[in-house]
Amino acid sequence: MLNLVSASWESATTQPPKQDRIIAAIDLGTNSLHMVVVKIDPTLPAFSIIAREKETVRLGDRDLRTGELKPEIIKKAIAALGRFQEVAKTINVETIIAVATSAVREAPNGKDFLHKIETELGLSVDLISGQEEARRIYLGVLSGMEFHNQPHMIVDIGGGSTELVLGDSHQARTLTSTKVGAVRLTSELITTDPISNTEFQYLQAYARGMLERSVDEILANLEFGESPRLVGTSGTIETLAMIHAREKSGVIPSTLNGYQFSLKDLRELVNRLRKLSNSEKAAIPGMPDKRSEVILAGAVILQEAMTLLGSESITVCERSLREGVIVDWMLTHGLIEDKLRYQSSVRERNVLKLANKYHVNLEYSDRVAKFAESLFDQTQGILHHWGSDERQLLWAAAILHNCGHYVSHSSHHKHSYYLIRNGELLGYTETEIEIIANLARYHRKSPPKKKHENYQSLLTKHQRQMVSQLSAILRLAVALDRRQIGAIAQVQCEYYSQFRQVNLLIFPSQTDDDCALELWSLDYKKGVFEEEFGVKLVASLEKSSVTSLS
Repeated sequence: MLNLVSASWESATTQPPKQDRIIAAIDLGTNSLHMVVVKIDPTLPAFSIIAREKETVRLGDRDLRTGELKPEIIKKAIAALGRFQEVAKTINVETIIAVATSAVREAPNGKDFLHKIETELGLSVDLISGQEEARRIYLGVLSGMEFHNQPHMIVDIGGGSTELVLGDSHQARTLTSTKVGAVRLTSELITTDPISNTEFQYLQAYARGMLERSVDEILANLEFGESPRLVGTSGTIETLAMIHAREKSGVIPSTLNGYQFSLKDLRELVNRLRKLSNSEKAAIPGMPDKRSEVILAGAVILQEAMTLLGSESITVCERSLREGVIVDWMLTHGLIEDKLRYQSSVRERNVLKLANKYHVNLEYSDRVAKFAESLFDQTQGILHHWGSDERQLLWAAAILHNCGHYVSHSSHHKHSYYLIRNGELLGYTETEIEIIANLARYHRKSPPKKKHENYQSLLTKHQRQMVSQLSAILRLAVALDRRQIGAIAQVQCEYYSQFRQVNLLIFPSQTDDDCALELWSLDYKKGVFEEEFGVKLVASLEKSSVTSLS
């Protein structure tokens, strides 16, 4: 017999970080693919950039009829990612974190593209929502610029979307993403070269109209008397800063970080750019390769954003989404304890925020989460081999599993899936949100089936197995608090390998409580667990009670 000692309710403490970890972040943007490689000094904690790679692939140049990513562009992107991997390998990168944004998000074949990358390169790419992209941009800027607790507005102009953020170094007050980007507007609105007056006026009006809602959100969250500084990130803004610096001082500064230019100067530059052909724009000193084709649309988006925000000048920050991806990784791996400590609890805070929104009984769901974590810990390495990341997804699903009651008691597990799936859980990738939603979906009734549309949404066998196994654990956790009164204080697992049997020892909170309903519920729900793990589960009530752990 192998006796599994009852695990502590608390999460395992983070191991002491090793010295100088080298990791890479890849951003599959609408215009370009970028990789940044950083060396992390965990003692500070801080990171220094040791390599950058860029390839202009134009994922945003999608099929006009279907909206799908084009086969030749997919091929080009995969080749570029393969080269990025080779570079990372030569620098001894320990892990690559890759994210995809609006072009992949909106393409009907976007998920197929990500699956193809994983199959051909073994590289896992996370799809992130517009709000999550804005949050990571915020983290990137925070890592490279001192806010001194003062409000800052951030504008990031990408190829397919523009993110506007308001923050003061604590939690972001506003995170917005709008479907206006330099590549998108160029391909959809510009057909003349140089641009005609009619098209130019429409371009300005369209950008302004699309940005208005985001700007209103930002301004609504400003407190009386605040006049926030505007910070700009991304290739468009850096290019405009380079052109401005070269023309004003004759030299490009060694770093654009902190470089400022005015709305007045930007307006003059936009008026010049609109009169030039693409080839003339390409000949401007300091214009990067292929940026000339989309620079006018990007500059107009910035001009309209600054005008609407009432900002007379903008300060450049060279850190953005890619660096934010690094910061997010450091936060989730316990490598940041000081300046950004508040940011590290973003996942937990957003799960609880969603739970409150849908009137979840947190006292009850917290007990279910603790039972789920305890069962996970006690069977880890014996019945399953999932790690801390998967444990965290199980916790989120346990907290939110009953949120579907907000819609209706009938089929509430299915309602929970849709509420979680569409709840904008910050801190999580789209794949992670899909997994959490599926786990909640399968806490009762039918186990996962291939014909279920939500189960089909999971791209890999690995993800489907995770949902099947962890939802089986969640079912038991739900059964353990059947009356929702905390009748059971603790559970202990014993595993008999020769019989493939798990004994579940139940310790009641009150010695005179026979926990009959909980035991009945366990017996009713254990079939899915037994089938998933190939074991027999035998639950028994222990006579002695233990003090409830909370």
